[in-house]
Amino acid sequence: MINALESSSTRPYLIRALYEWCTDNGFTPYVAVQVDDTVQVPREYVKNGEIVLNISFDATSSLKLGNDFIEFKARFAGSAREIIVPVGRVIAIYARENGQGMAFPAPVAAGSGAEGGGGSPEAAHAPQGPARMPLRDASRGTEGDAGKIVHLVTGEDADEMVDAGDDAGSSIDPTDEPPRPPMGGGSRPSLKRVK
Repeated sequence: MINALESSSTRPYLIRALYEWCTDNGFTPYVAVQVDDTVQVPREYVKNGEIVLNISFDATSSLKLGNDFIEFKARFAGSAREIIVPVGRVIAIYARENGQGMAFPAPVAAGSGAEGGGGSPEAAHAPQGPARMPLRDASRGTEGDAGKIVHLVTGEDADEMVDAGDDAGSSIDPTDEPPRPPMGGGSRPSLKRVK
């Protein structure tokens, strides 16, 4: 019998399940990826060491959601690119339209610990930098997409934020009003016939 430590990761199964849920419900699946040398993506689109990729059927070709890698071809600024993302580098998968999805623990530094790369002990125990910046929606869609932010917080970070009290929330003013919905009632644009 295989114990929990010897079993395979649940991450690729959860990614496939949430991808299927998004497509079944007409949502656009996005994956947030923490980029390092093992990730093959267009570097010019990487911000703060992270990239958000649209993995919908319409945006990709030859999509393979494997146990070790997510592989597909996509166009960036009209140029076809081969994308290869190790599943361990995926930090979130979510629906663009409503933000529902799942965040995963931050990956272990490349070449250290459980990945068996034999990295230096200093790299394995290097302190994590400041809290990660929120991921901005990478779509270049409508105006409403421009302000969407996805905050990814690992379990330890969430506990620290709760314990920190005023220190963690000092940048958020509780008296700020929430953003107002766009005028016109609906989020979809309407066409006007011009004669």
